[in-house]
Amino acid sequence: MEGIFHEKQEGSLCAQHCLNVLLQGEYFTPVDLAALARQIDEQERQTMAEGGVNSDDYRLFMHQPSGNLDDSGYFSVQVIASALKVWGLDIVPYSSSDPVAQAAQADPTQQQAYICNYKDHWFTVRRLGGHWFNLNSLLPGPEPISSTYLALFLVQLQQEGYSIFVVVGALPECQADRAPISEERQLQEALQKSLLDVTSQQQPQQQQLSEDEMLQAALRLSMEPS
Repeated sequence: MEGIFHEKQEGSLCAQHCLNVLLQGEYFTPVDLAALARQIDEQERQTMAEGGVNSDDYRLFMHQPSGNLDDSGYFSVQVIASALKVWGLDIVPYSSSDPVAQAAQADPTQQQAYICNYKDHWFTVRRLGGHWFNLNSLLPGPEPISSTYLALFLVQLQQEGYSIFVVVGALPECQADRAPISEERQLQEALQKSLLDVTSQQQPQQQQLSEDEMLQAALRLSMEPS
């Protein structure tokens, strides 16, 4: 699908890539995220100071490195959440009892995006132009995910140890979301007619392809360079 913004992995800046592909633009830099991390560090320091600056807990806290960033480019979930709040967005743990999470578990296709984290790696899964894509910065480009496979994909991530967050709020408009639906529908109809013509000639009794199979084929064709 044309027009999808994608960032490939650079160093350990996957948190930055995760946010930018979610928002579909170069909205955050490492400097921006580091500034947010330092703000969170200061808020945590002030909270610890309420128990007394001479307490053992406060002294221990002050001698520990930041839990919100490091020199490799890692940023914590608190930094991710703080960056999203700039855009009026929030994240909810997918496996929680929050009503948003419960709705996502019942039908993940009804949400607009998910942020996934395992150890130091972050990536986004987002719906664009009515279809789902894996926007992992470790991939060479956006990878389509069928709606019927999305739930299984999220379950697989959980089994691999990933934490998943549901993105809540109105994402900014982007080029990929403005792709004309009529053109996409015409492509699907043309592909369906072509496939049915071939199967009717070669195997008259063969069952027609499912809607999901045709959609995936249409997606692959739409992403090929013209």
